[in-house]
Amino acid sequence: MKRLLLSISFLLVAVTGLRAQIKSPDDFLGYPLGTKFTPHHQIVAYFKYLAGSHKNIRLISYGKTYENRELMAAVISSPDNMSRLEEIRKQNLSISKGEVSTAKQPVILWMSYNVHGNEASSSETAMKTLYTLAETSFGRSREWLENTVVIIDPCLNPDGRERYVNFYNSVAAAKPNANPAAREHNEPWPRGRVNHYYFDLNRDWAWQTQIETQQRLALYHEWMPEVHIDFHEQSYNDPYYFAPAAEPVHQDITPFQREFQIIAGKNNAKYFDENGWQYFTKERFDLLYPSYGDTYPLYSGAIGMTYEQGGINAGLAVRVASGDTLTLKDRISHHFTTGMATLETVSGHAGLLISQFAKYFEHAAATPPGNYKSYVVKADNLNRLRKLAELLSKNHIEYAFGGGKTMNGYSFDTKQTASFKIQRNDLVVNLKQPAAVLANVLFEPETKVTDSNTYDITAWALPYAYGLTAFGTKEHVTGAFPALDEQADAPDVAEKPYAWILAWNGLEDAKILIALQRLGIKVRMAEQAFTIGTKVYPAGSLLIYRIENEKVNKEISDKVSAVSKEYNRAFASISSGFVQNGKDFGSTVYPLLTVPKVAMVADEDVSASSAGEIWHFFEQELKYPLNIIHEDDLGDLELSTTNVLILPDGEYLRKNIEKLENWIHRGGKVILIEEAISSVIGIKPFEIKKKEFPVPPDSDNLVRMYKQKDQDDTADAIPGAIYKVNLDHTHPLTRGLGEFYYTLKTDDKIYELLPKGWNVGVLKPNALMAGVVGRNIQKKLSSGLVFGVQPAEKGSIIYFSTNVLFRSFWESGKLLFTNAIFLII
Repeated sequence: MKRLLLSISFLLVAVTGLRAQIKSPDDFLGYPLGTKFTPHHQIVAYFKYLAGSHKNIRLISYGKTYENRELMAAVISSPDNMSRLEEIRKQNLSISKGEVSTAKQPVILWMSYNVHGNEASSSETAMKTLYTLAETSFGRSREWLENTVVIIDPCLNPDGRERYVNFYNSVAAAKPNANPAAREHNEPWPRGRVNHYYFDLNRDWAWQTQIETQQRLALYHEWMPEVHIDFHEQSYNDPYYFAPAAEPVHQDITPFQREFQIIAGKNNAKYFDENGWQYFTKERFDLLYPSYGDTYPLYSGAIGMTYEQGGINAGLAVRVASGDTLTLKDRISHHFTTGMATLETVSGHAGLLISQFAKYFEHAAATPPGNYKSYVVKADNLNRLRKLAELLSKNHIEYAFGGGKTMNGYSFDTKQTASFKIQRNDLVVNLKQPAAVLANVLFEPETKVTDSNTYDITAWALPYAYGLTAFGTKEHVTGAFPALDEQADAPDVAEKPYAWILAWNGLEDAKILIALQRLGIKVRMAEQAFTIGTKVYPAGSLLIYRIENEKVNKEISDKVSAVSKEYNRAFASISSGFVQNGKDFGSTVYPLLTVPKVAMVADEDVSASSAGEIWHFFEQELKYPLNIIHEDDLGDLELSTTNVLILPDGEYLRKNIEKLENWIHRGGKVILIEEAISSVIGIKPFEIKKKEFPVPPDSDNLVRMYKQKDQDDTADAIPGAIYKVNLDHTHPLTRGLGEFYYTLKTDDKIYELLPKGWNVGVLKPNALMAGVVGRNIQKKLSSGLVFGVQPAEKGSIIYFSTNVLFRSFWESGKLLFTNAIFLII
């Protein structure tokens, strides 16, 4: 008996010792979770520690941020599932392609934390969740992992999180100051929400413009989970939010996806009720815009859900409006509870989730959603068509090219049925494919919106964003070729060139211009089209005169050849400056292009997203230097170092704008974007005026009921709609774009036509193409200036009243912006 007791005691000690080998977050970090904000490198270290200490955790390092911080995800499940994890992953992918049965397949639950850096409680929660699942001591977690594979990404936005944590730790009092007015609750610009380039990563899922999103989505498509939860924070005065979501809910979201949100929400509510915690559902957070962490998974066959804990800028403790104090420990506890409750729900419905996941893709391929069965995008501009094809590939949407068939379809340009022929390089998306839902959502010309109180834009159709002619067809069309035909017409070749010529069509041409100017090569631009022999060269074409360059650049021929080879673009070379039609090459319509020396203001009150879009565009796409300055330095600009100034969206210019007049008059070029225009109205030398439209009282609004007090006034709503802008196609600002440009309008501002200068882009009646716009706003946006260029002595002023770089996915706007930088002299 004594030996038996000793054996039992030894066994207990051994088990206790084994459990003690796995340190809790408190033990590993050296402080109780929730009493400090954990730096990202420590979160990474703890995840690596757990993976190294526990055989049922696999760590996946899937990339680095712009600031070189590691991105990772942990996979945890039962020992049996982990032993055949790769088999499970491949089987799940096969299900998402409609290829295999669902027998004995575990369900995959993916939990994403901290996509917004200053919503900082979720990464703390991730550590607690992974430790708890490793320990399998919570509820029936051991049983839940028998049929569930859990993927935990502890921090989607490490750079933003570190910006917030470094701020908080640098100003926090010795004891947390719960007073909301304390500086520890008031972040400085640009705040930690966004990533390195100030992008909101929760709005980048479909567009994948940021390196964090690109790497994460590559991993996501390797697993294709059945359920994805996105953990967020909102105002610290708000109670907890979880699914079901608010309207509008996109019509392509299935009844089962809606139903499961209710199932999960009820189980979350059960635990919140037990604790007396406040929460709400069916409000504020809708399911429409396709690039969220809940909608993108929904459009990809999963159950996507957003969970929102009150807590942005709450620090370690804050006094909320009710008088209570909300702590970081509270926030962790609430997120942990919904995470574990959702795991319980997912495990309890594993078979149903797998079977519905399979049906989703079977139905998508057999009976695609939407009004159209195929979309055909014309090869108007191969540069932008290639970019569109790249985006589709990132999202695993199938496409092909060409076909030769003549047919009828809905024209995105005219909103009418029209006849067209599918040419060799036209892109064809047949919706009879597993990714049919996502493809339809991204292409549909008009998204049905059941409630205008949406959280984001209501129009995003890719043909408009890319500025390409497109048609929707009622029949399934199959492309004939897997790739573009890149064979271009053979250019003119002269043994001893008078000049080299390159047409200007897109960003690739801008990169060639940059390369030429870096080599010290003088480049001119054709302000008008011209003809040599039978070849017509469009306005905007770049010209390099050999003799002009040989005076200072003896190796000009070799350098032009090297640039041509590097960018795989053939220059035409001609032997004479005499042209058949147009102006000869000695004319003033071929001005020299100056080398841009670009600065941008980025300061408090500047829109961080606007500044970030510009910064990202220069560094990551153009690979061109951008000098970022403070507003107070505007008076120090010198043309020798800065000849182009960009003023992003924001209200920040009143006290310093006068400093620019002399610089502009001497030859400076200033580009004003959105609200920056409002800041200069009435100040010399800016001649732009806001167009005013008196709106008569709306009797419907005067009789609104009290229960509508929290609803937006839909008559004045414009969450994001697409308008057709008529372009002056003869102006250099519009090179490569044609007669129309589709802009995303997010406000009601419109301007009078410039009395002196060029009204390059204007709205005309019936310009609305897609999206929600209240009736009062529709009246205001019936006509007026959108883009303008104003000469100012030797300088120029360019007005962009809409965001042409919107979230970096509005591809046609990038060319408009590039033209402003490089082609406006």
